[in-house]
Amino acid sequence: MNPASQSVILEYLTNPLVHGIPADEISVISTHISIVVLAGTRAYKLKRAVHLPYVNLSTPELRLQACQHELELNLRTAPTLYLSVRRIMKDHDGRLSFDGPGEMVDAVVEMRRFADGALLETVVQQQKMLESLAARLAAVIAEFHHRAKVVHTLDVPAALAHVLATNEQVFSELTSLPKEKTKALSTALHEDLARHEKLLSARAAAGRVRHCHGDLHLRNVCLINGEPTLFDCIEFDDSLATIDVLYDLAFLLMDLWSHGMAARANLVLNRYLDLSHDEGGMPLVPFFMALRAAIRSHVIATQAANATGRARSSMERAARRYLDLGLACLSPRQARLVAIGGLSGSGKSALAAAIAHYIGPRPGARILSSDRIRKQLHGLPALSRLPEKAYQEDISEQVYAEQAERAERLAGVGCAVIADAVFDRESDRIRIEQCSARVAVPFGGFWLEAPSVTLLARVKARVNDPSDANEAIVHTQLARHREVERWVHVDAGGSLEATSACVLQTLAAQSATHD
Repeated sequence: MNPASQSVILEYLTNPLVHGIPADEISVISTHISIVVLAGTRAYKLKRAVHLPYVNLSTPELRLQACQHELELNLRTAPTLYLSVRRIMKDHDGRLSFDGPGEMVDAVVEMRRFADGALLETVVQQQKMLESLAARLAAVIAEFHHRAKVVHTLDVPAALAHVLATNEQVFSELTSLPKEKTKALSTALHEDLARHEKLLSARAAAGRVRHCHGDLHLRNVCLINGEPTLFDCIEFDDSLATIDVLYDLAFLLMDLWSHGMAARANLVLNRYLDLSHDEGGMPLVPFFMALRAAIRSHVIATQAANATGRARSSMERAARRYLDLGLACLSPRQARLVAIGGLSGSGKSALAAAIAHYIGPRPGARILSSDRIRKQLHGLPALSRLPEKAYQEDISEQVYAEQAERAERLAGVGCAVIADAVFDRESDRIRIEQCSARVAVPFGGFWLEAPSVTLLARVKARVNDPSDANEAIVHTQLARHREVERWVHVDAGGSLEATSACVLQTLAAQSATHD
C-alpha cells in the first residue's frame, strides 16, 4: 500500500461510526513517520508508508512488525497506556475492520488516550512541576534504567563520533543557523568527546550502556493518575536507544533547562543519582546535554526549512536557542566545593536545592546530604525513619567520612559539589575543607544561623523530609553548640530567597578572587 492509498485507512480510523462516538471527539496529530488518531478514550497510531534512510515502513507487513515492536518496548514503561496492536483488514467486499476477516492492509498501535493537559511539557509550561513530581520522575527513570537490558558490545566513543559527524554534516547544510556558532559547538563537542573517551568506555564495560528510551524529552512523558509515565520511545532503530543511561537522562535535563526549569533539572539529576549510585558519570552530563541540544537544534532547523511564515520564524528562533544552550552547556565552569552547615531547622537542604543549579557545569552541583547518606548506609529510602542508635557518634563519623570522600572525588574530576550537613564538630569542618585543598578547587563554607524559635518551628513543620531531627534534637544541638570559625556566617532566619542571594553573592565574590 503506497502513502496515497493510506488515505483510505485514515478515513476509516476517523469515521465516528467505527468508534461509536460523535465526530467532535475525533482529532488527528501528524508526525514525520506517524499519524495518531484520537478517538474518544482511545488513540490509534498509524505508521506512514515511507521508506527513509533510517526506517522502512513501505509494506503492511513491515508496519505490523514496527507496531508490534513499539508495543513491546513501550510496555516496559507504560503498560497502562499501551493496549494492543490492531490489524486493519479488508474483506472481499472491500470493507475495512479491526482484526476482521480478509486481507491485512495495515496495522495500528492502540493506546489509552490521556488528558490533553497530562503531557509533562504542558505541566512545565503551566509552572506546575512541583519538587515532589520532579523527584518521582527521577525515581521512575532510575527504576527503568535499572531494569533495562545491558549491552556490553557497543563502542561508545565510536558511536558518539558518528553522531557528531552527522551533526556537522546537517549543520553545514543549514543556512538558518549562524555558521560560527555551529562550528564552535561542533569543535567543543569533539574536544569533550576526546577528553571523556576513557570514561565512556569504562562505563560501557561496567554495564551503564543499556537499551534505554532514546527520546526522553518533555513531550514523551505524561501523567497517568499523577504518576510520571514514559512513552513513545525510539522503536524504529534499537541502536539509537542503546546508549549510556546518563545520555538518555540528559535529553530530559536539557529540555527542562530549555524551558526555564534549571532548578528542576538539577533536582531530577540529584534524585536520580541518589537512587542509581551513578555519580561517576557526572562529568559526562554537560557533554551529553550539549549533544542533545545540538541534535534538537538541527532537527528543528531542518523542519523550519519546510515551513513558511510565522511557523518558520518561530522554529528558526527555537533552533538558535538550542544552539546557544548547547554552547552554554560546554562553556567552562569552575569546579568547586561548597559546605553548608547549621543546626537542624536552619534551612541547609532548602538552600542547597535553591543554589545548586547556579554552581559549576550544567545542570549544576551534586548535593551530598548527610541525611540521605545515612539512610543509604542503612539500606533505607530517604524518607524512612531511623532509630536513635543510627545517630551514634561512630555512625555519624562514617557518614561524614563518606560525604567527604565522595565530595573530594567529584570535585577532583571537575564537578561542583554541595555538602549539606550539620557540621557542628570542628573535625568534620576541617575534613571537608581539606578535601577541596587536596584537589585544588575553591572552597566555600557557610554556617547558617537562625533564632532558636525559628529552628524549632521549622523542624516541627517538616513533612516528607529525609531529616529525622525533632525539637528535642534541636534543644540538644543548641546546648552543645560551639563557635564556628573561618566559615561565613549567614542569617538564615528570613526568607529562602534572601539567604540564597547572600550565599550566591559571596560565592561570586570568592570566584572573582580565585580568577
